[in-house]
Amino acid sequence: MAEHIIVVEQHSDWKPDFPRSRVVTAREYLGSDELMRLRDVKITNLCRSYSYLSVGYYVSLLAEARRHKVVPSIRTLNELSRKSIYSLDVGELDALVNRSLRASTVRTYEALIYFGHSEHPELDDLARQIYEMFACPLLRVEFKLQGEKWRITRIRPYWLNALSPIQYGAFNRALDHHLSKRWRTRRTRREARYDMAILVNPSEQLPPSDKRALNHLIRIGKKLGLDVELIEKKDYARLGEYDALFIRETTAIDHHTYRFARKAESEGLVVMDDPDSILKCTNKVYLAELLRANRVPTPKTVIVQEDGLKSLPAEIPYPVVLKIPDGSFSRGVFKVNNDQELKDIGEKLFKESDLILAQEFMYTDFDWRIGVLNGVPIYACRYYMSKKHWQIFNHKKGGRVAEGAFDSLPVDEAPAHVVKAAVKAANLIGRGLYGVDVKQQGKSACIIEVNDNPNLDSGVEDGVLKDELYQIILSEFIRRLELRTAQ
Repeated sequence: MAEHIIVVEQHSDWKPDFPRSRVVTAREYLGSDELMRLRDVKITNLCRSYSYLSVGYYVSLLAEARRHKVVPSIRTLNELSRKSIYSLDVGELDALVNRSLRASTVRTYEALIYFGHSEHPELDDLARQIYEMFACPLLRVEFKLQGEKWRITRIRPYWLNALSPIQYGAFNRALDHHLSKRWRTRRTRREARYDMAILVNPSEQLPPSDKRALNHLIRIGKKLGLDVELIEKKDYARLGEYDALFIRETTAIDHHTYRFARKAESEGLVVMDDPDSILKCTNKVYLAELLRANRVPTPKTVIVQEDGLKSLPAEIPYPVVLKIPDGSFSRGVFKVNNDQELKDIGEKLFKESDLILAQEFMYTDFDWRIGVLNGVPIYACRYYMSKKHWQIFNHKKGGRVAEGAFDSLPVDEAPAHVVKAAVKAANLIGRGLYGVDVKQQGKSACIIEVNDNPNLDSGVEDGVLKDELYQIILSEFIRRLELRTAQ
């Protein structure tokens, strides 16, 4: 039977008369090797904040990396953080909202939801359905009478330490029920046609696909029976017209690319990058924990909290690479060579995130990039370091970017142990399209990163397979569409 663990920010948040359970602090959970190794664990995250890159956010993030079942999930936290996402779903609750509040004599109303339960019996059905959509321990829901109809105007997390003594009883009853039931996940709707949207940003300086590659996708898509159209951020409302979405714009969580992926999935489209892959790949702290928990070789890596910065050199000798969790294209990655640089850059990064990543510096002339689709390696490239620089991309003053050289090889000519390590790392994320960065030193292969939105540029990644590379990728979309049609 699964073990339940409650995570709180401070031990004082957990009151003596709360249900008996194993309770640990966020700091203990994030830093404990013993907890990391546990299997068949259910985590209830009751931290004081779930804001992006906060300690509470990292508890859910690393719980997922450790394969622990967690409430709230990272997807839920990101949905709740953006009204533009959850407003797509709550419209389905309109009729239930109005039935539940028809007897109300006020024009605005607030309610607390405890694990899908309400203090008010007339709101129980509504509370359960809201929790089905946004599985978060405590939610504050705001309603407003607009004309003659009640609307949900806001849904946001609420905090254990903010509960009044009067509210403890409702919390206790709901928690007892929560700890005793099986957890399950939500299913999404499945539909299929053969129209594909490719999301691009014509103004992006370093897009994941150049114009020639996009034209190849359009041309080859037609041969395969896919009507391929390029769309942009402004086309969000049109997404339901398609049955597949291929994101060819650099992804991020607090960004429209994630909203596109989330909406596409909710409307039954086949989508790459899928929202889960974006969540997992865009945060380097999550990746580091995921790889470590699954014994995938990486350069020596330490997840650093602010008070652990001074002791870092004792764990990893200089030079040390510091990384902000959600950088891309070598942005937010710094090499520090001494205590002063460590202090200065560390302080800067901790203003953006409660955790940062420190990694052993491992110089190689090039990094391998292995493209993996649905668990199968489909291309192999070597990306060389930028001239007189230690990274592939050298971001210079004035916004200029210098990039190193490259070459492409058939997958079977790349070192077998490099390819094997890349496939193993990609499979930990999912079954989408990934670009896995690997450093090779002799017979060792260390994973640097798994990218959910890998480059597909004409003359680079397609240097060996040419049109066949695009055909392989588009055929996977078609395969998934046909599977949905057959269901």
